[in-house]
Amino acid sequence: MPTFVPGLSLAASTYHEAVRPILDASFPGLAHSAALLGPGSEVLGFDTARSTDHDWGPRLQLFLWPADARRHASDLSSVLAERMPVTVRGWSTSFSPAEPGRSRTLRTAGHDRVDHRIDVLDLDGWLVARLGRDPRGGLTARDWLAVPTQLLLEVTAGAVFHDGLGQLGPVRTALAWYPDDVWRYLLACQWRRVAQEEAFPGRCAENGDDLGSRLVTARLVRDLMRLAMLIERRYPPYSKWLGTAFARLRCAPALQTLLTAALAATDWPRREDALCAAYEHLARAHNDLGLSEPVEPSVRPFHDRPFRVLAADRFADATYGAVTDPEVSTLPRHVGGVDQFVDSTDVLSAAAPARAVTAALHGP
Repeated sequence: MPTFVPGLSLAASTYHEAVRPILDASFPGLAHSAALLGPGSEVLGFDTARSTDHDWGPRLQLFLWPADARRHASDLSSVLAERMPVTVRGWSTSFSPAEPGRSRTLRTAGHDRVDHRIDVLDLDGWLVARLGRDPRGGLTARDWLAVPTQLLLEVTAGAVFHDGLGQLGPVRTALAWYPDDVWRYLLACQWRRVAQEEAFPGRCAENGDDLGSRLVTARLVRDLMRLAMLIERRYPPYSKWLGTAFARLRCAPALQTLLTAALAATDWPRREDALCAAYEHLARAHNDLGLSEPVEPSVRPFHDRPFRVLAADRFADATYGAVTDPEVSTLPRHVGGVDQFVDSTDVLSAAAPARAVTAALHGP
């Protein structure tokens, strides 16, 4: 096997060394943008040698204007197949055939042509397919809430190697983070998720249900990790990479120890200590954002029961109270973005079903 190289670096070499010379020779002056975006661990910068066993290799997207895509896409793809080098940095540029439901793997190129993965695309159509609508026309609050965070990452992560269309840079900048009041709404809804279950691990333990206590603790840990990413303005990826992305946050050195302790604790008192310390850490971080009036960040008893909680609804209410955007103000409380009320990978990995379920709760 060739020496592993991060996929983004391999894609950059593929464009500059293999693709661009062919474009300049055979399609001189053709306006295009080149990038590696969309799904794939390498787009997030999380790929390793293990990633090379499927859907990984010298690949990228070439974006054209719609009229140019209609006119040139087929010919351009054929010319690349005939003229691309069979390897880039030691890695084959040829992939197994595309088949429904099957991954594509690297294979040795044939004698006549390379089965490449240089996807020649209409930028307008690609944006609509990834996000559900073209963001260059502006996104409403409901549009933002309907796009899964993984899909936002697939457009804003990765790398752009050439932006001859002048479109990818502005789109990625516009999608880099939510408008402030949409952000407030999502933070409030995430605090509400914590509030709904923060007393349950103790109640389960009190009832002798240690497995139930561990299960709810794990749910809370996941919600706290996603809350931390919202606080630090980072889109959470889907579950496989959530821990990896969380580990890169500023708060990770402190919170990882606490959340790991909560999951590893064999009794409720130690589990509660770790959770409460994590609650207070994130409460202080939330106050530091200045998005709402500060809220006292200490834990307290859960009514007259022997469980300590943050009473996270206080943070939800304060954050809701700071919203001024009329559209956001009319959104139903406690529903949130699609990632906060849907847990189906099939829904969260495609724009159309994500928009459909969001419209059912928020309206079109």
